[in-house]
Amino acid sequence: MQSQGELKIVGRPRSFDEEKALDQAMRVFWEKGFEGASLSHLTKAMGIKPPSLYGAFGNKQELFRKALERYRARQVPFIYDALQEPTAYGVAERILRQSAIFLTRPGCPHGCLTIQTSLAASDEGAVIHDELITLRRDAQKALRRRFARAKQEGDLPEHSDPDSLARFITAVYQGMAIQRVNGASRKELLDLAQTSLRAWPVDQAAVVPHSSKAS
Repeated sequence: MQSQGELKIVGRPRSFDEEKALDQAMRVFWEKGFEGASLSHLTKAMGIKPPSLYGAFGNKQELFRKALERYRARQVPFIYDALQEPTAYGVAERILRQSAIFLTRPGCPHGCLTIQTSLAASDEGAVIHDELITLRRDAQKALRRRFARAKQEGDLPEHSDPDSLARFITAVYQGMAIQRVNGASRKELLDLAQTSLRAWPVDQAAVVPHSSKAS
């Protein structure tokens, strides 16, 4: 037999589904942002007590980071998948059209988690606020690199500016998220996407002037 000093302490198995609890936390952060999501909001939605939250997920910041990772992988993968489209226009179109559809799915909170969360920053939320800014900047840089490649390949005209295009598409997407919070419908957001895409640069040399047509 083992002596008392040799007995191993075996922790009790967790009595809740971590995956489901994390989904609920993600929804709370999505609806309320990092600042607005209190510990009581989170534990009530997750169906657990504070010690269980800390034991499974760490502190509130770590819980948010895990929820954000889940959000990016399961809710908005199209933002990154769109970079694989064969044309720059296809990249922009997929991001904006899929954004309109994503933002208006039944049963989901309005708006974008990353934007909702970064609207305010107290001392507690300053680190998360800064991390989200970096995340959005990195996404815009990836878009710029994709458009720069398109320009090198001749998919974009010489006069186009990859940096401006990346900033433009990013701004439209972020604006769509705010419009949805304000109550915009899917039809309205799809129309906004299509209207924005009309500003896409074209090769002016390929456009035949009206005077040439007349002759």
